[in-house]
Amino acid sequence: MHPSVAPTITEIPVADQGAGPYGITAGPDRSLWLTFAHNGRIARLSLDGELEEYALDSAGCRPLVITPGPDGALWFTRSQDHRIGRITTDGEATSFDVPTPGSGPFGITAGPDDAVWFTQMNTDRIGRITSEGEITEFVLPGEGGYPSGITSGPDGALWFTLNQANAIGRITTDGDTVLHPLPTPSAAPVGITSDGDALWFVEIAAGAVGRISVDGTIKEFPLPDSTSKPHAIVAASPGDCWFTEWGANRVGRVTASGEIAEYDLPSPSSEPHGIALGPDGALWVALETGGVARVAP
Repeated sequence: MHPSVAPTITEIPVADQGAGPYGITAGPDRSLWLTFAHNGRIARLSLDGELEEYALDSAGCRPLVITPGPDGALWFTRSQDHRIGRITTDGEATSFDVPTPGSGPFGITAGPDDAVWFTQMNTDRIGRITSEGEITEFVLPGEGGYPSGITSGPDGALWFTLNQANAIGRITTDGDTVLHPLPTPSAAPVGITSDGDALWFVEIAAGAVGRISVDGTIKEFPLPDSTSKPHAIVAASPGDCWFTEWGANRVGRVTASGEIAEYDLPSPSSEPHGIALGPDGALWVALETGGVARVAP
């Protein structure tokens, strides 16, 4: 699809406004899995629109980002009670306490090593958790960096955003870390994804999308609206990424050449957060006001 060809966007209500759909991912069961940040629930949405909700053991645990794990379950961060959650496709949930107190886990991704990796916003650490729940923590250089998004890179390492240190980090599975400062000051990177060739990220404060190659070369693409607050990003294919604009009620698309297209969401002020590539080839977006948007190229 050429970026100028508008996709078809449909909205599916999944919760009331108090639930706060936030994170979304495609599960191994060909369904979409969502976090409801405000009422402590995980939801499963089938492609035909059937919704199942699973209440967690704490309504106030604030589940945020969710990812499929290497074990066939879904793993998610609980930022309010500082735990890592796991839920099977049958809806059985467990959770594991992060050793460092007050860690504020946020981003989470399956690693290349049969483990799950996550960021700790409040304590400048990257965590690794095995399928059995054993957690290892790696301390990052500097203080107050606010590690946020994390993804597996094409080079066998993990790549993450440092929202307040204004950098992109790379950590090997052994814990060796390198930080790459961003050219734009105070850009505040959040979401990050790999397209199989390079890493793409969004700068929520600068209103831009960035690309970093595995050798650390960074290129930034400013969005037409610098106040659009891009939040999450996902790759559909190499050189084809989609992102949410939380502050502008849009989804955007960026190509390898830096061409940007933006599309308005149907409901005003729907607060788009997480975005995922669905098993049907469409993009799926979690809307904090209670819906899911399906964006079909």
